[in-house]
Amino acid sequence: MTTDDVISSGFDSLNILTGVSTSRDSIVAASELYEHIYQPDIDLCLFYCSPEYDLKALGDELNRLFGDINLIGCTTSGEITPEGYFRNSLTGVSMSGDGIQLVTQRLDDIDQFEISHGIDATRLLKNGLAQQSGLTASSENTFAVLLIDGLCGKEEVVVSSINNGLGSIQLFGGSAADNEVFSETLLFHGGAFRSNCALLSLIQVDHPFTVFKTQHFVASEIKLVVTEADPEQRIVTEINGAPAGREYARILGLDVSKLTPQIFSAHPVIVKIGGEYYVRSILKVNADESIMFACAIDEGIVMTVAQGEDMVENLEDIFEEVRSQIGQPILTLGCDCVFRRLEMDQKGLEGDISRIMMANNVIGFSTYGEQYNASHINQTFTGVAIGPKQEG
Repeated sequence: MTTDDVISSGFDSLNILTGVSTSRDSIVAASELYEHIYQPDIDLCLFYCSPEYDLKALGDELNRLFGDINLIGCTTSGEITPEGYFRNSLTGVSMSGDGIQLVTQRLDDIDQFEISHGIDATRLLKNGLAQQSGLTASSENTFAVLLIDGLCGKEEVVVSSINNGLGSIQLFGGSAADNEVFSETLLFHGGAFRSNCALLSLIQVDHPFTVFKTQHFVASEIKLVVTEADPEQRIVTEINGAPAGREYARILGLDVSKLTPQIFSAHPVIVKIGGEYYVRSILKVNADESIMFACAIDEGIVMTVAQGEDMVENLEDIFEEVRSQIGQPILTLGCDCVFRRLEMDQKGLEGDISRIMMANNVIGFSTYGEQYNASHINQTFTGVAIGPKQEG
């Protein structure tokens, strides 16, 4: 299955092609995607793929087809395609034209990442972009996209460092996923799939755009205090002085054996940072009743059990706000937490959510965490929406 979309006009300067293949054959899927997103002089070429593919075969075929084009991508826990939400598919987008410039750098060995690495990378990218376009990168004309190994456990330090180097330029991104197997998450760059790395891109466009995030959770009255934790491993061993998993289950009125990913997605905890609440998603309860989180968590933190609001209404609201700023999006690049996907499946919301994504031209994936400016966060939808260029 494939689709494509060309967006251009007499005064526009961007050509956008999107596509999707649901073939389970890696060679066929790569060929179908190429057929629908290849165009001359591609500046941005981005794909998201299911980890169920033969990734060696998929990478080799994409390499053969796209040649020297700077093709980047990652594995997922679901794809947001031109036809809505899919699982086990291959989707992507290409952009070309005078209205876009792009530079990308791969950060390797992020298990050894240091603050200076992110600052150095952003300096090199901003200088490269200025040489390429003749314009100084700023929040008015440039945004940053980060894709990162979703099992690295280093997102906080990486995104904080990069944000420091970006200055006022806004960033969004997502952590690569692997269909909730939690075994290996991979990024594609330089012709091959790789782990233990991140891809940072600066994209300069002459169209209006807005970087955004949204979540559909608010605070309840139930407070939890982290009394023992291993922040480096994102593990909380005690809450309120009791084994963490057992106390979390007690608060919800459940036995610890009944805690499932569906429960975690419906009842996350949130922490207040700088006057704003951020979700801290639970990945699993370990055999010793400790809790593994998808974000860093520390001793002494006060967490609040979150209450969910209407996900569909929340998503409609954020895109209404986006349209008020930039007009109808001609392309939205989106990163949607896998726990939102689980809740969507559980509540039968896929049709409604897909309809909103299609109406706003979203290409994206279900992640193991999202990045927004200086923060690594969970159970959010982050992205950038690009609007039509106004005449004159």
